[in-house]
Amino acid sequence: MTQQNYTRTITVNANADKSYWALTEGMHKWWTTPDATMRKIGDRSKFTFPPGNGHWTFEATALKPGKYVEMVCVEALHLHEGMPEKIKAEWLGTRVRWDIHSNGDKTEITIEHHGLVPDLHCYEICEAGWDIFFANSLKTFLDTGTGSPHRAPAEVSQV
Repeated sequence: MTQQNYTRTITVNANADKSYWALTEGMHKWWTTPDATMRKIGDRSKFTFPPGNGHWTFEATALKPGKYVEMVCVEALHLHEGMPEKIKAEWLGTRVRWDIHSNGDKTEITIEHHGLVPDLHCYEICEAGWDIFFANSLKTFLDTGTGSPHRAPAEVSQV
């Protein structure tokens, strides 16, 4: 099977600076709430998906405001009932890169998750997850100011 990384592109109504902010400090607005933001190379953020669906820790490896964000997965624990044990660490060592391009009054953002390929056990689950959070929630957040990030059941009832 051809090794094809997960890749998607969205066009948003926000400028490149706001798009960059959303990918480094504003992930809680569209993805899930990390334990830290990514402001400089070497910063690490742990992204948890309560209740008990696992977590991933990423380290910022390349940051250029308004241009790109790149991070590598340095810790992975993907818990998914009915899947092989191997799924837990499939993201370990994978790299996520967002490229940001201004296009008139709009901004184009492309994600490529290097290593998230169809041969992985988690591919269909993760493809659907990125489609929900990147292609839908991030786009909606940058277009309207309101995304649909993952929330724990207790957080949902408090909103």
